Amino acid sequence: MAQKERATVNRNYKDTVFRMLFSDRRNLLSLYNAISGAHYDDPEKLEIVTLENAIYMGMKNDLAFIIDTELFLYEHQSTYNPNMPLRDLFYISSEYQKLVDKKSLYSSVLQKIPAPQFIVFYNGTEKKKDSWVNHLSEAFENLSGNPKLELEVLTININEGHNPELMEQCQILREYAQYVDCVRRYAKEFELIDAIEQAVDECIQRNILSEFLRKNKAEVIAMSIFEYDKEEEERKLRKAEYEAGVESGIAEGKRLAQKEGTIALSRLGLPVEQIAMALQVDVELAKQWIGDK
Repeated sequence: MAQKERATVNRNYKDTVFRMLFSDRRNLLSLYNAISGAHYDDPEKLEIVTLENAIYMGMKNDLAFIIDTELFLYEHQSTYNPNMPLRDLFYISSEYQKLVDKKSLYSSVLQKIPAPQFIVFYNGTEKKKDSWVNHLSEAFENLSGNPKLELEVLTININEGHNPELMEQCQILREYAQYVDCVRRYAKEFELIDAIEQAVDECIQRNILSEFLRKNKAEVIAMSIFEYDKEEEERKLRKAEYEAGVESGIAEGKRLAQKEGTIALSRLGLPVEQIAMALQVDVELAKQWIGDK
């Protein structure tokens, strides 16, 4: 009981299990190797440059690191977000600003910066594809010709059953996906905190993230409650947005049909009052439509 109370108190904990797992350099290097096909074995090759206080729209950058001459921004998302390219633009600007902070951009010498790579690890339930790419230019209004500014974000689905080769290359990622699947399975039958506790216990017994879960059990439970609640809240918001959009579309369709009907009937010589009554529109609005034709 005390454990449940402790987890509930930490509902506002903003970190994630994914971020906590891969903040460990060894785990992060394993993930990088699996994604890139590299074979680094020294975690110290990773220079962690995550901006802890770089917050945009209330979200921290999850993981940022430099290896060789490339800068990688890794993000974890449990709901689909088409705005990731714009968010990453803010993040990478902050990263570059920090990297050249002591250098002069007015110098005649070209300041070299690491080439960026943007990857999102997605484990939501809306999207079923293994991977997809979003571009910043998708957000540009009235784009003509090739965009003068572009940013490409690769999203990789890390749910169970997706990207098996990647999962085979990174054991920690595979076990993380198994843990998430276990939480969701129990959440269909039990109260959330009970579901998460049972998922944690089962994963420890099955040797899934067992060392990590034993060491950080209370914290993982607290983070998982926050993550699952946030995922549900965002799903409800998306549903409400969709339904509002559908309602708006229906209303707009009805309005256009009434306008077209008003104009068509006016051409038959019917009185505007009779048209307005038949189509259930305001007489003044009907007059305006007829005048606009």
